[in-house]
Amino acid sequence: MNSVVVSDHGVMLGKTSERLVVRGPRPRLELLEGGPQLHLALDLPARPPLGVLTSDGVKTPQVPLRRPKAANGGAAPRTKPEQVELPLFQVSEIVVAAKGVSISTDLIEECCERGIHLSFLTPGGRPFAMLSSPMLTATVLTRREQMAAYGDARGLELARAIVRGKLGNQAALLKYFGKYLKTADPAAFERLDASVRGIATRRREVDGVTGERIDDARPALLSIEGGAGRQYWMGVRALLEGHAPFESREHRGAPDPVNSALNYGYGILYTQVWGALMNAGLEPFAGFLHVDRPGKPSLVLDLIEEFRQPVVDRAVIAALTRGVTIETREGLLTDESRRVVAGAVLERLEGEVGFRGRRHRVKSVVQIQARNLASSLRGGEPYRCFAFKW
Repeated sequence: MNSVVVSDHGVMLGKTSERLVVRGPRPRLELLEGGPQLHLALDLPARPPLGVLTSDGVKTPQVPLRRPKAANGGAAPRTKPEQVELPLFQVSEIVVAAKGVSISTDLIEECCERGIHLSFLTPGGRPFAMLSSPMLTATVLTRREQMAAYGDARGLELARAIVRGKLGNQAALLKYFGKYLKTADPAAFERLDASVRGIATRRREVDGVTGERIDDARPALLSIEGGAGRQYWMGVRALLEGHAPFESREHRGAPDPVNSALNYGYGILYTQVWGALMNAGLEPFAGFLHVDRPGKPSLVLDLIEEFRQPVVDRAVIAALTRGVTIETREGLLTDESRRVVAGAVLERLEGEVGFRGRRHRVKSVVQIQARNLASSLRGGEPYRCFAFKW
C-alpha cells in the first residue's frame, strides 16, 4: 500500500474509475523501489514529467513511463504531461502538505469508503486536519473504557509505560549511532555515553511515580521526561557535530534545518498514528500523559512518543551524517529538502523490524500498537511500548 504525499501548490486531486488522479503543472512521480511509498512533487517546470527515485539514486526515463493497462491488470502508475494516475487499491493514505490544493468530492467519498485517510499539514509539517469516515470508529465499548481509564489506575500505568518506552528508545537510538563513534571520535562518544547514562538514570525513576490516577502523577512524569529529553538532545548534538549545526530542540517555528526536518518528519508520523488510533476505535483527543486541551489530540501525542526515535530521528540523523543536504528558506524547508525528509521518513515506515517474535513493517507496528492500546484499556494485557533494537 502506498503513502502519497503532495507537497506543492497548484495541484488538483480527483478520481477516474478506480484510480487516483493528480493534476498539475508538469507532475513528477517518485517511486522508491522496495518500498511502495509515493511522493508527488509538482509545480517544478524544469523537471521531466516522470522521475523514479530508487535506492541508488534518481532515475529519469527519456520518455514518460507508460505501460499498457493489460500488462499487469491496470496496476501500473501512468503519467501524462500534466497528470499522474495511481490505482486506488494501492493507496493507504494521502497527505497534503501544501497550500492551494483542490480535492474533488468524488475522491473524498471514495477515500472514506475505502478507509483511505486524508491528512493535511502546513508547509512546515504541522498537522491541522484529518478526514476519514466516522463509521471506522463506531466502537462504543472501547471509547467508554478509554474515558473510564483516565480516572483509575489504568491511566496512570499507561502514562508510566509511555514515558518508560520513550526514554528506552532515546537511549537505544544514541547507542545505535554511537557504536560508530567509539573509535572514530572518542571525545564525542564520551559525551554521547554520558547522555545515555543520564537517560537511564531518569528512566529508573519512572517506577517510583505513584498515585491513584494520572492527574496525581503527571507533573512527576513530565519532569522525568523533560530531564531525559535534555540529555537526549545533548547526545544528538554530539552525533551531528561536524555534519549540521544543532544547538537545542525547538518545536513549532524553528528556523534551522535540523529542527525543521524533525518537525516536518513528526508531522508525517503524526498522520500515521492518528489514522491508527481511529482504526482501533479510540478517541484521539482523550489522552493520558498529555493534558487535555481544546484542539489538541492528546492520545495521538501519547502514542507517537514511542515512534519518534526509531522513525523520524533515525531517518533525519542518518541522512545528515551521510552528508545529505537539508536546507531552509525563510524559515521553511526548501521543496527539495521536504522531498528528502518525506522520502526518508516514509522509507523508515515501510522498513521491517522485529516485533513480538515476527517481522513487521514499522507502519504496521504503529497500527498493531494502537490495537494493543485499545485492548489494554478494555481489560487486556498491560500495554508495552515498541522497543527499538539497536
